[in-house]
Amino acid sequence: MRLGIYGGSFDPVHFGHLLLAESCREECRLDEVWFMPAGTPPHKQSGRLASPKDRVAMLRLATAGQPAFRVDTREIDRGGVSFTVDTIEQLRNERPDDQLFLLLGADTLADFPNWRAPARIAALAVIVSVRRAGATPVDHSRVAATIGPSAYEQLLAHQVEMPQVDFSSRDLRARLAAGKSIRYRTPRPVERYLEEAGLYRSGGSP
Repeated sequence: MRLGIYGGSFDPVHFGHLLLAESCREECRLDEVWFMPAGTPPHKQSGRLASPKDRVAMLRLATAGQPAFRVDTREIDRGGVSFTVDTIEQLRNERPDDQLFLLLGADTLADFPNWRAPARIAALAVIVSVRRAGATPVDHSRVAATIGPSAYEQLLAHQVEMPQVDFSSRDLRARLAAGKSIRYRTPRPVERYLEEAGLYRSGGSP
């Protein structure tokens, strides 16, 4: 199997996340894409996230219409701070015959050299670089120096351009806190879930 791994806090999930995953599925000929919500992301240890239960529920609602998408909760189940290298090593041990592809947006890729054991990650999974149509190409020089020439060649061969969208989880949280509409920014079932749960509303849950 050609398996795409897409990690993040998904706080909340929106159409940009889904477009990235679908663009990678198609361009890289992936059999499946697994969304992996983080328990506690290393860069958000001091911040507040919606509960794992809520984030997983919204992801399952958002991905229900695409049979190639799956929600995997291993990082939440493991507890503590989520490090991608631990997840990739676990998957490699469980699925030695599969080819793993780690899906990274341009902003995330720029920070990749600062992750825990980036060279080890690149040795176990192909790094897929994703950028929005019309966006400035990413400077991969630091990444190349970090992961080595072989993994870098694989990265260059797996660059994906996704449709230009300007959605972000931060923007959705801000709009909800201000009582504004998020229609057409996230799938309708997720929007209804947010309305019913009161998530991110001013004075409510994160």
